[in-house]
Amino acid sequence: MKKKNREAASGLRLLLLRRRRLQSRLRLLAPVVSAVSGVILLLFALFTFLAPAPISRNELLFRRNSSLSSGLEAQSSADRDVVFRVPATGGSLGNDMWTSRLSKFYYGCSNASVKFSKVGVSTQRNRYLLIATSGGLNQQRTGITDAVVAARILNATLVVPKLDQKSFWKDSSNFAEIFDADWFISFLSKDVKIIKQLPKEGRKIMAPYTMRVPRKCTPSCYQKRVLPVLTKKHAVQLTKFDYRLSNRLDMDLQKLRCRVNYHALKFTNSILEMGKKLVERMRMKSKHFIALHLRFEPDMLAFSGCYYGGGEKERTELGALRKRWKTLHIRNPDKERRQGKCPLTPEEVGLMLRALGFGSDVHIYVASGEVYGGETTLAPLKALFPNFHSKDTIASEEELAPFSSFSSRMAALDFIVCDESDVFVTNNNGNMARMLAGRRRYFGHKPTIRPNAKKLYRLFMNRNNMTWEEFASGVRSRQIGFMGEPNEVRPGRGEFHENPSSCICELPEAKARGDLGSKVQANVGTEDLSTGKDSEQADEQPTEDEHDWIDMDYSENENGLQGKGSLNLTDSDLGGLLKADPQPELEEMFSD
Repeated sequence: MKKKNREAASGLRLLLLRRRRLQSRLRLLAPVVSAVSGVILLLFALFTFLAPAPISRNELLFRRNSSLSSGLEAQSSADRDVVFRVPATGGSLGNDMWTSRLSKFYYGCSNASVKFSKVGVSTQRNRYLLIATSGGLNQQRTGITDAVVAARILNATLVVPKLDQKSFWKDSSNFAEIFDADWFISFLSKDVKIIKQLPKEGRKIMAPYTMRVPRKCTPSCYQKRVLPVLTKKHAVQLTKFDYRLSNRLDMDLQKLRCRVNYHALKFTNSILEMGKKLVERMRMKSKHFIALHLRFEPDMLAFSGCYYGGGEKERTELGALRKRWKTLHIRNPDKERRQGKCPLTPEEVGLMLRALGFGSDVHIYVASGEVYGGETTLAPLKALFPNFHSKDTIASEEELAPFSSFSSRMAALDFIVCDESDVFVTNNNGNMARMLAGRRRYFGHKPTIRPNAKKLYRLFMNRNNMTWEEFASGVRSRQIGFMGEPNEVRPGRGEFHENPSSCICELPEAKARGDLGSKVQANVGTEDLSTGKDSEQADEQPTEDEHDWIDMDYSENENGLQGKGSLNLTDSDLGGLLKADPQPELEEMFSD
């Protein structure tokens, strides 16, 4: 019994001894555990501080509800990280986003040379040229500009152009209700004689002979096709007059184009005053602002043949609209998208601008009609740029009342604000975009951003598989050459109205700087000396022969006007050659 008690006491002492040793070890480990915990807490705090700001709850909600775009997706589970986070401050271009650093070396120059004869010497008696413009405001502007040059080529007196009042736009405005007709006539008085209406022949006003010339008609084309008719009939009206003059003319004729477009065509005082008010109100909101020509209307999307992920509802709605154009060929939406022929969604435009460095505090003026999908479609763009304005939000109904019933006058107000903006962004390459791009180049190379949709396509499709930094870097690299910088487009490339290279002069200081040209050309791409071909970047600029995807004059058949041989000017031949078209042409309603 005593032996058992001794064994139990010995076991107890051994147990107590082990417990004391364990407690001693724990006391030694406590400082180490505390130090490790402190380091972990410090690293977590540092990571939290450096991590990008999370997307707001509303912003995530906008993205989840978007029916036209894959959106900025957050992970569905609360314990998973958001892969594609859009910071409020965006990326960075690395320089002043609101100006072109090279613009100071270039200026608009459109004065006539000394050899360009004055109007009194060149104009022939009994030669009167009339034109009937086509389309919306900016498409008509191209026709008016080219009409002056055509009259000069033909040594004819130009009658103030007649505006299109029957097309999709259905605007009853005449020339003098949109443009200052007296200024137009007086400013060009040394170049072309212009009158407001045809003179009388006896007691009646002369009746013009109606005909049409081919697209891109050269000076020799006008002299061969129109001049003999003009000489015989004395008054000729050219119909559907848009893009009927060649892109390539001699220097003096190109400069005349610029004098018409940038100096002679001035809006009426009422339009200018209202446009000035809109610009001033944008300036009151912010020192700088972006103007965006969104062009995401239902008809535009239907005609483009593109698809934006809206399911059967979108296919049905846009398919019904497409039936308006019986001669419109079927398009492959995926192919159109891959080739950069689809407008970006409002959300994609917003992502592009954020990636280029424009933060959420930037004010945006949006020139747009009815957006397909309404507020649901606009929500992601407004989430990215909440300072979102239009003429309807910064002007009252009473102020807009004199213009609201006339599409061209409303378009003129948008034109003025877009022209005066610090940065202009176009979501298509239509007539308004081309006109504004050329005008902004001529008057100081104000930044004009055109999405490189062909290259951006893959980025947008794969953006949820990359970080924001990778996406933003990809956008910035793909937009090189599409930012409105001087020499971005080589002389002779693109429509002249978009790239008036003949009317832009370079200061001597620029030529003296050997690094200037190379830096600008680096933005466009280098030339492969072995093949003589431009790099991929430069090749994406449109050539003269390329018809832009928004030019919808597909049904035009001019084969009868393009035969070979000289004209036999009998009345019967003239009647056969110049007869009216057998069917109406498609309206180019989406290019403005």
